[in-house]
Amino acid sequence: MGTPAFAVPSLEALVRSGAELIGVVTAPDRPKGRGQAISQPAVKESAVRLGIPIRQYARVRAPEAVEEIRAFRPELIVVVAFGQILPKALLEIPPRGCINVHASLLPAYRGAAPIQWAIIRGEDRTGVTTMLMDEGMDTGPMLMQQALEIKPEERAGELAERLSRIGAALLIDTVDAWARGTVTPTPQDDAQASIAPLLKKQDGQIFWERPAREIVNLVRGTDPWPGAWTSYGDQPWRIWRASVTPRGEGQWPPGMIAGARQGHEAGSGGIDVATGRDWVTIHELQLPDRRRMTASEFLAGHPVKVRSMLGEVHPLAAERQAQARGRSASSPPDNPHRTG
Repeated sequence: MGTPAFAVPSLEALVRSGAELIGVVTAPDRPKGRGQAISQPAVKESAVRLGIPIRQYARVRAPEAVEEIRAFRPELIVVVAFGQILPKALLEIPPRGCINVHASLLPAYRGAAPIQWAIIRGEDRTGVTTMLMDEGMDTGPMLMQQALEIKPEERAGELAERLSRIGAALLIDTVDAWARGTVTPTPQDDAQASIAPLLKKQDGQIFWERPAREIVNLVRGTDPWPGAWTSYGDQPWRIWRASVTPRGEGQWPPGMIAGARQGHEAGSGGIDVATGRDWVTIHELQLPDRRRMTASEFLAGHPVKVRSMLGEVHPLAAERQAQARGRSASSPPDNPHRTG
């Protein structure tokens, strides 16, 4: 049971391992993109290539869905980034239980977006956990874990790709050990738990009053979805790549553009923005319905005034700022990129 690209390596690893896959359960096909063309889940595309029977459910807890899955008579169900909560009736179907691959070192970052939140919150280490599923949100007893370091400038999409491969290998080890009876489930320590809820579009909004490092982590953690955003006058900007620059002399209010330069060498241009601590240098950004551009490319066609402000005027920005004033900086900022 799985849906996005993150789950594909696990599916393909199970096939290579010689396991008998009697079915794949995934989400329905959905419209996608500006043209709203119907798109298949990545797991379905892989299952079609592999010739595995497929079932697609908008609500896997519906009685008819549970009965169809029961008819497969699975010995074990593997769940990777499926995107739906499994009901007790479904969890009880396989005699060997349901094993989940979760992209965090549980009990940290339970929820749908553990990879994104680990980066947004400035973690330098994460990993993958396999566990037996219960009715809670990633609360079941753990089977195996593997940790890895988060690279300093790594973005959520890049980290997800690495974790998907590590998770696939760990899954095969887990299934083998579980079948042999050589792994013992370990209860999670709920006192150490943290939550990583599904990201929403508005959670990519940049608040320039925050420290530059937090803002850069937000940019990294929301790439590829939903993307970090701000506004320049009535013009929304998506920020795709940025770095921290030590703050220069003088008083610069958060959100003020302190410098804008076109570089002669690749990656040398940038737009410096004052924050609550240090500056953020924007290296790559995007306007609505345009391609991503380097700062140098952007400045060649879009003059930017030094000492002008970001994030003040655009109506959407003003509305989001008003809604978010009461939220703390650490509060978790709906997302097709589920990895939980």
